[in-house]
Amino acid sequence: MDFIPEDIQQYVEDHSDVESPLLSKINRETHARVMMPRMLSGHLQGRVLSMLTHMIQPKVILEVGTYTGYSALCMAEGLAEDGKLITLDINEELHDQVQGYFDESDYSGQIDYRIGNAMELIPEINEPFDLVFIDADKRNYLNYYNLVIDQVRSGGFIIADNVLWSGKVVQTEKITKDTQVILDFNRFVQEDDRVENVLFPIRDGLMIVRKK
Repeated sequence: MDFIPEDIQQYVEDHSDVESPLLSKINRETHARVMMPRMLSGHLQGRVLSMLTHMIQPKVILEVGTYTGYSALCMAEGLAEDGKLITLDINEELHDQVQGYFDESDYSGQIDYRIGNAMELIPEINEPFDLVFIDADKRNYLNYYNLVIDQVRSGGFIIADNVLWSGKVVQTEKITKDTQVILDFNRFVQEDDRVENVLFPIRDGLMIVRKK
Protein backbone atom coordinates (compact mmCIF):
# COMPACT_ATOMS: atom_id res chain seq x y z
CA MET A 1 0.00 0.00 0.00
CA ASP A 2 3.08 2.27 -0.08
CA PHE A 3 2.91 4.15 -3.37
CA ILE A 4 5.27 7.02 -2.55
CA PRO A 5 8.80 6.97 -1.10
CA GLU A 6 8.96 6.56 2.66
CA ASP A 7 10.75 9.87 3.17
CA ILE A 8 8.10 11.74 1.18
CA GLN A 9 5.37 10.00 3.15
CA GLN A 10 7.03 11.05 6.38
CA TYR A 11 7.38 14.63 5.16
CA VAL A 12 3.67 14.71 4.26
CA GLU A 13 2.70 13.43 7.70
CA ASP A 14 5.09 15.86 9.38
CA HIS A 15 3.29 18.70 7.62
CA SER A 16 -0.22 17.55 8.42
CA ASP A 17 -2.05 18.01 11.72
CA VAL A 18 -0.94 15.54 14.36
CA GLU A 19 -3.13 12.78 15.73
CA SER A 20 -5.05 13.50 18.89
CA PRO A 21 -3.89 11.58 21.98
CA LEU A 22 -6.92 9.27 21.63
CA LEU A 23 -6.25 8.56 17.94
CA SER A 24 -2.61 7.91 18.75
CA LYS A 25 -3.73 5.46 21.44
CA ILE A 26 -6.05 3.66 19.00
CA ASN A 27 -3.26 3.49 16.44
CA ARG A 28 -0.83 2.05 18.96
CA GLU A 29 -3.24 -0.44 20.54
CA THR A 30 -4.57 -1.63 17.18
CA HIS A 31 -1.05 -2.50 16.04
CA ALA A 32 -0.30 -4.20 19.36
CA ARG A 33 -3.52 -6.14 19.94
CA VAL A 34 -5.65 -6.52 16.82
CA MET A 35 -5.24 -8.73 13.78
CA MET A 36 -4.56 -7.07 10.41
CA PRO A 37 -3.62 -3.60 11.75
CA ARG A 38 -3.01 -2.44 8.18
CA MET A 39 -6.80 -2.04 7.99
CA LEU A 40 -6.47 1.04 10.22
CA SER A 41 -6.92 4.30 8.33
CA GLY A 42 -3.85 5.79 9.99
CA HIS A 43 -2.52 9.30 10.39
CA LEU A 44 -2.59 10.77 6.86
CA GLN A 45 -5.82 9.18 5.70
CA GLY A 46 -7.41 10.07 9.01
CA ARG A 47 -6.48 13.73 8.57
CA VAL A 48 -7.86 13.65 5.01
CA LEU A 49 -11.18 12.23 6.25
CA SER A 50 -11.30 14.87 8.98
CA MET A 51 -10.60 17.67 6.51
CA LEU A 52 -13.25 16.41 4.07
CA THR A 53 -15.90 16.23 6.77
CA HIS A 54 -15.01 19.71 8.00
CA MET A 55 -15.55 20.91 4.44
CA ILE A 56 -18.84 19.04 4.03
CA GLN A 57 -20.12 19.54 7.60
CA PRO A 58 -22.46 16.55 7.33
CA LYS A 59 -25.49 16.09 9.53
CA VAL A 60 -25.59 12.34 8.96
CA ILE A 61 -22.60 10.12 8.18
CA LEU A 62 -22.90 6.39 7.52
CA GLU A 63 -19.75 4.33 7.88
CA VAL A 64 -19.74 0.75 6.62
CA GLY A 65 -16.87 -0.96 8.42
CA THR A 66 -15.86 0.36 11.86
CA TYR A 67 -12.80 -1.79 12.60
CA THR A 68 -11.27 -0.15 15.70
CA GLY A 69 -13.02 3.20 15.34
CA TYR A 70 -10.17 5.35 14.06
CA SER A 71 -11.84 6.56 10.87
CA ALA A 72 -15.17 7.11 12.63
CA LEU A 73 -13.57 9.44 15.15
CA CYS A 74 -11.72 11.30 12.40
CA MET A 75 -14.95 11.90 10.48
CA ALA A 76 -16.85 12.83 13.63
CA GLU A 77 -14.53 15.84 13.98
CA GLY A 78 -16.33 17.54 11.08
CA LEU A 79 -19.91 16.69 11.96
CA ALA A 80 -22.46 19.47 12.10
CA GLU A 81 -23.17 20.55 15.67
CA ASP A 82 -26.34 18.47 15.80
CA GLY A 83 -24.99 15.75 13.50
CA LYS A 84 -24.52 12.04 14.04
CA LEU A 85 -22.40 9.22 12.70
CA ILE A 86 -23.83 5.72 12.29
CA THR A 87 -21.08 3.11 12.03
CA LEU A 88 -21.68 -0.55 11.19
CA ASP A 89 -19.43 -3.56 11.72
CA ILE A 90 -19.91 -7.30 11.82
CA ASN A 91 -17.09 -8.07 14.30
CA GLU A 92 -18.68 -8.23 17.73
CA GLU A 93 -15.38 -9.30 19.33
CA LEU A 94 -14.07 -5.75 19.01
CA HIS A 95 -17.26 -4.13 20.30
CA ASP A 96 -16.23 -3.42 23.89
CA GLN A 97 -12.81 -2.10 22.90
CA VAL A 98 -14.20 0.18 20.19
CA GLN A 99 -17.14 1.37 22.28
CA GLY A 100 -14.63 2.28 24.95
CA TYR A 101 -12.78 4.51 22.48
CA PHE A 102 -16.03 6.18 21.44
CA ASP A 103 -17.02 6.73 25.08
CA GLU A 104 -13.63 8.30 25.73
CA SER A 105 -14.01 10.75 22.84
CA ASP A 106 -15.71 14.11 22.60
CA TYR A 107 -18.24 12.61 20.19
CA SER A 108 -19.70 9.80 22.28
CA GLY A 109 -23.19 11.29 22.11
CA GLN A 110 -23.03 11.58 18.32
CA ILE A 111 -21.82 8.09 17.39
CA ASP A 112 -24.31 5.25 16.89
CA TYR A 113 -22.27 2.02 16.78
CA ARG A 114 -24.16 -1.01 15.49
CA ILE A 115 -23.03 -4.62 15.19
CA GLY A 116 -24.46 -6.82 12.45
CA ASN A 117 -24.54 -7.56 8.74
CA ALA A 118 -24.44 -4.21 6.92
CA MET A 119 -26.50 -5.61 4.05
CA GLU A 120 -29.31 -6.12 6.57
CA LEU A 121 -28.69 -3.03 8.71
CA ILE A 122 -28.52 -0.41 5.95
CA PRO A 123 -32.13 -0.90 4.74
CA GLU A 124 -33.30 -0.28 8.33
CA ILE A 125 -31.87 3.26 8.31
CA ASN A 126 -34.55 5.59 7.00
CA GLU A 127 -32.87 8.97 6.67
CA PRO A 128 -30.80 10.84 4.08
CA PHE A 129 -27.02 10.61 4.19
CA ASP A 130 -24.69 13.54 3.66
CA LEU A 131 -21.64 11.29 3.61
CA VAL A 132 -21.11 7.53 3.34
CA PHE A 133 -17.71 5.94 3.97
CA ILE A 134 -17.37 2.38 2.65
CA ASP A 135 -14.48 0.41 4.11
CA ALA A 136 -15.71 -3.13 4.69
CA ASP A 137 -15.64 -6.45 2.80
CA LYS A 138 -14.62 -5.64 -0.75
CA ARG A 139 -16.89 -8.20 -2.41
CA ASN A 140 -19.91 -6.21 -1.28
CA TYR A 141 -18.61 -2.77 -2.25
CA LEU A 142 -20.96 -2.46 -5.20
CA ASN A 143 -23.85 -3.84 -3.14
CA TYR A 144 -23.23 -1.24 -0.45
CA TYR A 145 -22.99 1.50 -3.07
CA ASN A 146 -26.29 0.47 -4.62
CA LEU A 147 -27.96 0.22 -1.22
CA VAL A 148 -27.02 3.75 -0.18
CA ILE A 149 -26.99 5.78 -3.40
CA ASP A 150 -30.69 6.63 -3.32
CA GLN A 151 -30.41 7.79 0.31
CA VAL A 152 -27.46 10.05 -0.37
CA ARG A 153 -28.80 13.57 -0.80
CA SER A 154 -28.08 15.55 -3.93
CA GLY A 155 -24.66 17.09 -3.35
CA GLY A 156 -23.78 14.39 -0.82
CA PHE A 157 -20.71 12.18 -0.94
CA ILE A 158 -19.66 8.54 -0.94
CA ILE A 159 -16.04 7.69 -0.13
CA ALA A 160 -14.74 4.18 -0.81
CA ASP A 161 -11.41 3.00 0.61
CA ASN A 162 -8.84 0.56 -0.83
CA VAL A 163 -9.79 1.16 -4.45
CA LEU A 164 -6.18 0.81 -5.62
CA TRP A 165 -5.95 -2.56 -3.89
CA SER A 166 -2.22 -2.39 -3.20
CA GLY A 167 -1.59 -1.53 -6.84
CA LYS A 168 -3.17 -4.72 -8.14
CA VAL A 169 -5.74 -2.75 -10.14
CA VAL A 170 -3.12 -2.12 -12.84
CA GLN A 171 -1.88 -5.69 -13.06
CA THR A 172 -2.70 -7.45 -16.31
CA GLU A 173 -1.98 -11.03 -15.28
CA LYS A 174 -3.39 -13.32 -12.60
CA ILE A 175 -6.28 -11.06 -11.63
CA THR A 176 -7.79 -12.49 -8.42
CA LYS A 177 -11.49 -12.45 -7.58
CA ASP A 178 -10.93 -9.72 -4.98
CA THR A 179 -9.03 -7.58 -7.47
CA GLN A 180 -11.76 -8.07 -10.06
CA VAL A 181 -14.36 -6.90 -7.54
CA ILE A 182 -12.45 -3.64 -7.06
CA LEU A 183 -12.00 -3.23 -10.82
CA ASP A 184 -15.73 -3.76 -11.34
CA PHE A 185 -16.58 -1.27 -8.60
CA ASN A 186 -14.25 1.41 -9.97
CA ARG A 187 -15.58 0.95 -13.49
CA PHE A 188 -19.20 1.12 -12.30
CA VAL A 189 -18.59 4.38 -10.47
CA GLN A 190 -16.70 5.83 -13.43
CA GLU A 191 -19.66 5.05 -15.71
CA ASP A 192 -22.42 6.08 -13.27
CA ASP A 193 -23.97 9.26 -14.69
CA ARG A 194 -25.64 10.01 -11.34
CA VAL A 195 -22.31 11.05 -9.83
CA GLU A 196 -19.04 12.91 -10.25
CA ASN A 197 -15.93 11.15 -9.02
CA VAL A 198 -12.20 11.43 -8.50
CA LEU A 199 -9.80 8.73 -7.33
CA PHE A 200 -7.25 10.03 -4.84
CA PRO A 201 -3.96 8.05 -4.63
CA ILE A 202 -3.90 8.45 -0.85
CA ARG A 203 -2.68 5.39 1.00
CA ASP A 204 -4.52 2.48 -0.71
CA GLY A 205 -6.76 4.73 -2.79
CA LEU A 206 -9.84 6.77 -1.91
CA MET A 207 -12.66 7.05 -4.44
CA ILE A 208 -14.47 10.31 -3.76
CA VAL A 209 -17.96 10.35 -5.26
CA ARG A 210 -20.34 13.34 -5.32
CA LYS A 211 -23.98 12.69 -6.14
CA LYS A 212 -25.36 15.16 -8.66
